[in-house]
Amino acid sequence: MRPRWLSPAAALAAALLAGCAAPASLGSDELACRAGDDGEPARGVVLMAQAVPSASWLPCLDAVPLGWRLAEVEVRDGSGGFWLDSDRDGVRAIEARLTEACNTRGATEIPSDREGLRRLELVTQVHPQYVGTRFYVFDGGCLAMVFRLDGDYRAEPLAVATESIDVVRRADVAAHVHEESGGRLHLDGPAAEDGAP
Repeated sequence: MRPRWLSPAAALAAALLAGCAAPASLGSDELACRAGDDGEPARGVVLMAQAVPSASWLPCLDAVPLGWRLAEVEVRDGSGGFWLDSDRDGVRAIEARLTEACNTRGATEIPSDREGLRRLELVTQVHPQYVGTRFYVFDGGCLAMVFRLDGDYRAEPLAVATESIDVVRRADVAAHVHEESGGRLHLDGPAAEDGAP
């Protein structure tokens, strides 16, 4: 029997391939980097993988701190994203979006806090809101985290982006899909040995 977190991915596959928007109402546990007792990625992470099939890394959520909540998830062909609301920094204070590539013009590269991912920063406004984007660039994809912060204290929301929004390897997600389905499902389509073109 297929694990329950795979079912929504299979149901949305046709919509993703057809290029239809697929807004998803998922709780923060549905984007968890390690969900359940065996630590497999949650179903929302599988949807992100299907949305951007070139991405070697996929966004996910670790523990979301008090005062923050997952507001909305949107998955469509070529893009997957989610928003975090803050009780001090406002609605959609942070947006995280996975795409195949990002326009990083004007951004400054700084030492990355994540091995295998390049990190760039761009601040576009300081007052009255603090607005900027942090980019993580990697093979086949880019994760852009946009900040629109209303509060005066910026260290906490920036720490949320650094610590709560994480990434997992696509290869690990693919392995979980294959293993947990008993070899019947493949994240990136039928295996070559099944006679797929």
